[in-house]
Amino acid sequence: MSITRIEKISSALHRILTDKIVSLNEDLGELTLVIHSNDLSNVAETLRDHADLDFDTLIDLCGVDYSHYGGTSASDSKWVGKRFAVVYHLLSIKHNCRLRVKAFAEIDELPVVNSVIGIWPAANWFEREAFDLYGIVFSGHPDLRRILTDYGFIGNPFRKDFPLSGNVEMIYDEDQKRVIYQPVSIEPREITPHVIREEHYGDNV
Repeated sequence: MSITRIEKISSALHRILTDKIVSLNEDLGELTLVIHSNDLSNVAETLRDHADLDFDTLIDLCGVDYSHYGGTSASDSKWVGKRFAVVYHLLSIKHNCRLRVKAFAEIDELPVVNSVIGIWPAANWFEREAFDLYGIVFSGHPDLRRILTDYGFIGNPFRKDFPLSGNVEMIYDEDQKRVIYQPVSIEPREITPHVIREEHYGDNV
């Protein structure tokens, strides 16, 4: 029985990274590697440079907020681990294989991970986006500024505790003849889709 591409990469990861692996799982034909954020720089460099891995391309990088993960509502979270993670989607052109790498920030109140710009320069704007939307700080980033929200924006809009309607709204003030910011005037409410179907709908289809 021949070894599949994923099995070959999985075996190489176990052999090369050894104790730096928190978990390595295959699901739906995809590999997910979880590592400690303290090991991120060394692991990333190894993933890029080792001939048996050669993950030379960073396809995407994104932040994740796990604070309500696994629950049915904001107050019903089943997640017990660290709150913030950074997920890296890598491609090895040489081995024609993809890899998802996940690193959890150690401190929930101030999530910090090392920048990987020196390893994959394409991470530049992706890291700025995760910083802007999740408040994840990338240590060593040469120009860590917001990239999607406005100047002076308060908060991080992709965090699960950020209000759906935001904190401030922008209006044109007739008296001042300029655009101003003021507290949001929309009443916060739970948005629940309401689906109505007739009894036995579609039974005869």
